[in-house]
Amino acid sequence: MVLVALFSLAACSGGAGTMNSSVPGGSQPSQSTASTAQSQTRTILDKDKPPHPKAKKDVDFGYVLFDDATLVHPGHNSNTAAQASWGPGTNTDGGVDFAFPAGATYGQLQNLSSDYQFTIGSCGDGAPRFVVTLTNGTVTGNVNFYFGAPPNYTGCPPNVWTNTGNLAGGLVDDSQLPGGNFYDPYAASQTKFGGYAITDVFVVVDGFDTTKFQTVQWDNVGVTIGTDNETYTFEKGGPDNGFTDSDKDNKGKGKDKD
Repeated sequence: MVLVALFSLAACSGGAGTMNSSVPGGSQPSQSTASTAQSQTRTILDKDKPPHPKAKKDVDFGYVLFDDATLVHPGHNSNTAAQASWGPGTNTDGGVDFAFPAGATYGQLQNLSSDYQFTIGSCGDGAPRFVVTLTNGTVTGNVNFYFGAPPNYTGCPPNVWTNTGNLAGGLVDDSQLPGGNFYDPYAASQTKFGGYAITDVFVVVDGFDTTKFQTVQWDNVGVTIGTDNETYTFEKGGPDNGFTDSDKDNKGKGKDKD
């Protein structure tokens, strides 16, 4: 069955991914800014054409790199990883936007995980994080899954690859939604908002601290929604082009072998 994906590319230049909730131990943003999105319905198997003008032409279109995100070499025991940086005063931030099944709901989200490495700085002030944008048709808000150890979401080791574990299982920040909390157990969050539709899934590094710089790499990103279990390796030249959807890309020759 061809799986339909909804791409919602966060327009970070307009403040997407900017902290919407206070993180203990971090500075407060002067004004919370929700990520804006431009949605396009696409089939995961058809990725010859970029889904968005910002998409880098050398990536598989099961995912989209946005703003200053790029592919780097090597990855974690691999050739390739995705990398993005946050630089105070430079307006740099970035991340990776992921495909997901059409009609997906928050209650179906089972896993968000990643190998990651900081080459500059460490986690803090709510970055990096996975963001899942939800709506019930009337109310829309982000649920944040922070890297690092609670309560301050800090302590990520520098210059070494680490795995987040499944962040869709611990504490989440769903305070943008009515009845949500900054520290909400994931089971409680799903009970309250499980019927909300997913409109975006992405990982981002950004911030509002005027002194901290961060550069982070991601590899082997796991996203499981319902029966759709994906791992994003960002590798090129393989049969699936860095995305486990069984798409047999013909190495840039313009045709898929689906």
